[in-house]
Amino acid sequence: MTKNEDTLPDHLGWRLWLANRQWQARFVEAMRGAGHDWFTDARANLLGHIARSGTPQSVVIARMGTSKQAVQQLIDGLQGEGILERVADPKDSRSRIVRHTAAGLRAMRDADRIKREIEAEYRSLLGTEAFEVLMLALRTMTEEAKGVE
Repeated sequence: MTKNEDTLPDHLGWRLWLANRQWQARFVEAMRGAGHDWFTDARANLLGHIARSGTPQSVVIARMGTSKQAVQQLIDGLQGEGILERVADPKDSRSRIVRHTAAGLRAMRDADRIKREIEAEYRSLLGTEAFEVLMLALRTMTEEAKGVE
């Protein structure tokens, strides 16, 4: 039997991407179901780069790996929704810190709860032992990749 050259391989990258896309879709749907109609994939990605205590806007831009203008548009939109705010950086008057408003912090508490719920579903699906093995493997892979970022 010869291998069909047009068949795409079933590889780790594909499975990680697919699992991530499915997790992200469930997360966004649950956040919107929790009353956060402003929540989208792009906004979720941005919020993942902002510490609860705030992050310099320049750091957010570097972490996102996209254009300064695109990041600023996302921040502007969330600022307009009352989720984020920009404040002066006390260490550098030319810099701005992006941080969550009270409404943003409430949304992040909902996000934490929803993430735990999704994780519990995965734990139930895989079984506790397999889930812990998966988490250990992913931690190992991401710790190794820290220097690559």
